[in-house]
Amino acid sequence: MTDKSLRSGVDQGKRKLLKQAASVGVCSVLGFKAPYVFAKKVQTVRVLGTHVTLQQALKEQAQKDLGINLVYEPKGSAAVLQKAAMAPESFDLYEQWSNSINVLWYSGSIQPIEKKRLTYWNEINSLTKTGRLQPSAKIGAGDAPYKLLHVQEDQTLSDQESDFISYLPYVHNVDSFGYNTDVIAPGVPYKTESWGWLLEKAYRGKVGIVNAPTIGLFDLALAAQAQRLVSFANIGNITNDELDQLFKVLSDFKQQGHFSGFWTSVPESVDFMKSNRVVIESMFSPAVSALNGQNVPVIYAAPKEGYRGWHGVMCLSSATTGAVKDAAYDYMNWWLSGWPGAFIARQGYYISNPQRAKSFLSKTEWDYWYEGLPAAQNLTGTDGKLSVKQGEVRTGGSYLKRFSNVAVWNTVMPSYDYSLQKWYEFIS
Repeated sequence: MTDKSLRSGVDQGKRKLLKQAASVGVCSVLGFKAPYVFAKKVQTVRVLGTHVTLQQALKEQAQKDLGINLVYEPKGSAAVLQKAAMAPESFDLYEQWSNSINVLWYSGSIQPIEKKRLTYWNEINSLTKTGRLQPSAKIGAGDAPYKLLHVQEDQTLSDQESDFISYLPYVHNVDSFGYNTDVIAPGVPYKTESWGWLLEKAYRGKVGIVNAPTIGLFDLALAAQAQRLVSFANIGNITNDELDQLFKVLSDFKQQGHFSGFWTSVPESVDFMKSNRVVIESMFSPAVSALNGQNVPVIYAAPKEGYRGWHGVMCLSSATTGAVKDAAYDYMNWWLSGWPGAFIARQGYYISNPQRAKSFLSKTEWDYWYEGLPAAQNLTGTDGKLSVKQGEVRTGGSYLKRFSNVAVWNTVMPSYDYSLQKWYEFIS
């Protein structure tokens, strides 16, 4: 047989096999069952974070849109950071706040994220990239997120632009405290509302604080400074001596029974206020929205001293590789695709590319949550319950105004180790 006839025979055999495959299915021809040949493996992405973003509705929508399996592990702020720093193999993506970046980066728990793989990078606004939404805005003391964004060749983090970043900028907000207006008369935003209210003797025994040493510490530092009990040269970089002074004051308050408790999760903070255990406490926006939806009259303060700012970070575990890593990038891109940003707007949070989320919000929702305008109609929260009544105006006003008044960002200070020691001595 010649080479030509041999090739002809092989080609005829291939054509015959293809015809068989077309008529009865290639899997049957090859002797396999269909699901085990061409079915794409569903990748599982493990997400470690807090209750703020690890919500069932987001999980279900992402799985539906992306065809992946998500395993959410929500914990309190301190527990999340501790686990991520010690066990990068236990998660694929980490969701928390920018104050955790230094700890995770220098512990080797997270890997650089390639900007070229982020579909919406060019849409991300200037808050994360420059520290300001407008030139007149205060950047705020401490770790403004833009300072920690870019990965340099020497593996340090800075604001110098590069091709790699330490985190995906996504959800963000300004935090303060919430108070029950059945007990505390409503104040005037930016004029009479003050962090100092957390240390008012009139509320002794009815005050709650978030149990997170890089968050609750600043709530109490702002409160003590507002009451002129302690002063700081730089509240974003509190020295050991200043910490000693602060915690001496706070310990005196604690011994007098001033603090009712220290909460570790958003649901717990809701329970604190709903059960009347507290009348004023550190709060995150979803808790205020949830309480208003349950007819508990809580106002989220706009302190005259300025807000405590935070920026959500989504980080890629240093242990995540291959197809799971690809799926993790898909999930990161999904978060900036519009629907998630609109969803979290209904609990009072912002997204880094708000214009894409705008098309998923009604005009009334956009005007209330982002523009600071009176609600043209009743609005529901993410739980479907009434959270905003017609005519109400968002405390603190518009996105631009709120982020122009940041006093300090959630921060891991140079005195971090000492502050941890002092914090845990204080709460225990």
